[in-house]
Amino acid sequence: MDEYADTKGKTTIDPGVLIKIAKLTALSVPGVSKMAPGIHSVDNLVKKNYAQGVRIEVENNTVYADLYLVLKNHVDLFKTGQTVQKKVSRAITEMVGMDVGKINVHIEDIDYSKEETA
Repeated sequence: MDEYADTKGKTTIDPGVLIKIAKLTALSVPGVSKMAPGIHSVDNLVKKNYAQGVRIEVENNTVYADLYLVLKNHVDLFKTGQTVQKKVSRAITEMVGMDVGKINVHIEDIDYSKEETA
């Protein structure tokens, strides 16, 4: 039901919210071990659109993201990257209603640590 047609004003979404959505979604994909530090530059330390292995750009209500990941050693890197792209794109679209231009996945390392068995 769209009964809010007369609503005045606007809604803004902080880039930090988009970063958190992208990070948590990526980490939920089987085979993703953790976020990698990603690109290091003074520019990124100052900008608010980069944190925790995620870089977000928004242009004309379209989100562009770069995700820097460490994957587990037993997974298909390509397929896991594709799954991350699909899930992050879907999460952003469904949660905030913004279009997604690109989700770039950068596999920065492989986690060879022994996994704990319960």
